[in-house]
Amino acid sequence: MELLPGGGAAVRANRVWSQTVHAQYGGVMPELASREHVERIDDVLEGALADAGLALGDLHAVAATSGPGLVGALLVGLMYGKGLAQALGVPFYAAHHLEGHIFAAAAEAELDAPYLALVVSGGHTHLFDVLEPGDYRLVGATRDDAAGEAFDKVARLVGLGYPGGPAIGEAATRGDPDAVAFKPPLKGQSGFDFSFSGLKTAALLAHRAGAKPDDLAASFQQAAVRTLVETTVRAAQATGRQTVVVSGGVAANRALRAAFGQTGLRVVFPGPGLNTDNGAMIALSGAAAITAGRAPSPLSVGAEAYAPLATVPGT
Repeated sequence: MELLPGGGAAVRANRVWSQTVHAQYGGVMPELASREHVERIDDVLEGALADAGLALGDLHAVAATSGPGLVGALLVGLMYGKGLAQALGVPFYAAHHLEGHIFAAAAEAELDAPYLALVVSGGHTHLFDVLEPGDYRLVGATRDDAAGEAFDKVARLVGLGYPGGPAIGEAATRGDPDAVAFKPPLKGQSGFDFSFSGLKTAALLAHRAGAKPDDLAASFQQAAVRTLVETTVRAAQATGRQTVVVSGGVAANRALRAAFGQTGLRVVFPGPGLNTDNGAMIALSGAAAITAGRAPSPLSVGAEAYAPLATVPGT
């Protein structure tokens, strides 16, 4: 990551090691994830430095995720990052995972607050009002499953494999999105929350009734995309925001991108490789902290499995 004159940052390199070991289990196995982190972190760092044409001594700061997430995997990166910063004598910045997803879009387009940010992934579905970088208000969140989790479970239900997002998206291109009728979740709500548990149950019942896998995938995807887009649009209208950042693994879904493209809002997605979890988004978060003049994090900072980025106003 390179800080640019006048603010902003440019991604010099982004190395990601995708863990395929979890596919046989249909979901992430925490212990295996931690072990893979330990085994691969040196190679990933060395590869990123080589791609960027840098040496360790060229680094002026280090950022690593402190939470939320699986504590075992978080500890690997966090301790590695703190140790690296201490060895190099440079500042260390503990980054929030969800803030990283939001800032991933900063590499794609200039973002002027205030704007809305929808973080939608396998573990999170949150809608934030970004008043300023570092100043967030939670507008809505899932009441049960995250969107990506629901995609994974429906894909596993019909035998499409893991991860479920790409599998559902591919199968949906061959199916009829109107073949299975899904009721809109939380219809008539006054707020901006999300729910995917009912869609998941409806998918199970349709599967038992003999729905074709491709049709079920297309219909489920249409229902999930519709609730994400319609709820976000209502929130934009209520807050007066004209720009929406959509990030996280589910943001790579082509149907979701196409649907947001029809809303009339300025919708910013992260660039290629920055939707799913990656180091560049954490570096971007650290760069934003430096640009904003935030103090470095103490080396005593720990990993947090549960770490809200913001709360609902008044709570």
